[in-house]
Amino acid sequence: MSDSKSSGKRLDTRAPGTRTFLRLLVNTVLVSVTNYTVWFAITFYVYLETKSVFATGVLAGLFLLMTSATGIWFGSLVDHHDKKTMMLLSGIGSLGFYALSFIVYLSAPDGTFKNPASVWLWGLVLLLMLGVITGNIRTIALPTMVTALIDEGSRDRANGLVGTTTGISFLVTSVISGVLVAQGGMTYVLIVALAVLTLASLDISATKVPRIVASEGTDGPKRADVRGTVRIIRGIPGLMAMVLFATLNNFLGGAFMALMDPYGLSLVSVEVWGFLWGALSGAMIIGGLVVARTGLGRNPVRTLLLVNMVLWTVLIVFPIQASLGLLIGGLLVYLLLMPAAEAAEQTILQKVVPYERQGRVFGFAQSVEQAASPLTAFLISPIAQFVFIPFMTTGSGVDLIGDWFGTGPDRGMALVFIITGFLGVLVTVFALRSKYYRGLARQYLETDEVVTH
Repeated sequence: MSDSKSSGKRLDTRAPGTRTFLRLLVNTVLVSVTNYTVWFAITFYVYLETKSVFATGVLAGLFLLMTSATGIWFGSLVDHHDKKTMMLLSGIGSLGFYALSFIVYLSAPDGTFKNPASVWLWGLVLLLMLGVITGNIRTIALPTMVTALIDEGSRDRANGLVGTTTGISFLVTSVISGVLVAQGGMTYVLIVALAVLTLASLDISATKVPRIVASEGTDGPKRADVRGTVRIIRGIPGLMAMVLFATLNNFLGGAFMALMDPYGLSLVSVEVWGFLWGALSGAMIIGGLVVARTGLGRNPVRTLLLVNMVLWTVLIVFPIQASLGLLIGGLLVYLLLMPAAEAAEQTILQKVVPYERQGRVFGFAQSVEQAASPLTAFLISPIAQFVFIPFMTTGSGVDLIGDWFGTGPDRGMALVFIITGFLGVLVTVFALRSKYYRGLARQYLETDEVVTH
């Protein structure tokens, strides 16, 4: 392993650990494509069948609530069991839930999915969510594998490649899901999901990965140990503040998640929206490759906050007018910078957190950060549906700003985006000026490399 002064060196693709990591990364693309396809598709499908923004908001809220509730437990599984085994079981678990959801989908009476209160509809949604969320075990395991397999000086670049795979997943799945839903509802989506997950599970079974049990040989309790995990995070200057900053970001970001698909589908058809997301997701690939080539600089903490400043500014600008050009430009910048933000947070945690705790810390961060978004999604969808959309359709907003801002349901959603963006900028400015930012940056720069074995 290299020392911290080696920061900035390129990935050595000849090293056995790097080759193993790249093999796992390719397998992760297959699994991510499957899970993203299912998630995009069910979101499209629910909105197209029910025409209810409220239903899509509840869908987003439930998903994030379940993600938050399972993060710490998944992290403990990653720390206390062989990482390859957990990645394999993650795929097999998703496969089982998708098979059950296919049975529910085929058994439902005709027309039942058009009712947003249908038990059949929400039974299908629940099973599909469980399948996607089970895949989060792999999401938590992969960055801990980066720590184990990649030298510290190259980890930011490896994290950039992880961001690239996310972009590839969006690129493929947004196109596939839009086309498949338009042509065959959820039938084609689920057939593809079952086939790809079967292949991915067989592939990872055949991949040679060293047995890695992070907590093996340590004195810590072999359980989730939330108190111990919180104690570790609080003991690192500024780390809890970073988690809380990400939590506030996700609280505001719940509005983006709950309303983006309805907003886009108000401008274009589902096929065009799917292809548009596919094309724009190329920006995530480019952004991830840039990080993989250049790294994140000497101070990833500063990089994280500056990137967030730009992301929130984008959320203010693109909804100013009901313009497909503005939407495309805003999403292009947003998706281009997302890999840098994700890679920065992972790189910070990989260096400052003891390895035997990284699974639980990643899981804890995921749980706490994502806990805010369900609240926003649950609140924003009815607020948008019953307050902002009427305000910009038949309410006083039409007279106040309608002559230049525009009117209609899409303008109500746009107003929510803009307010959210302003709040996000204020939170980021506060974080940049805080003592917690300086403390975490100093801790990152002064910490020696994490020992993994």
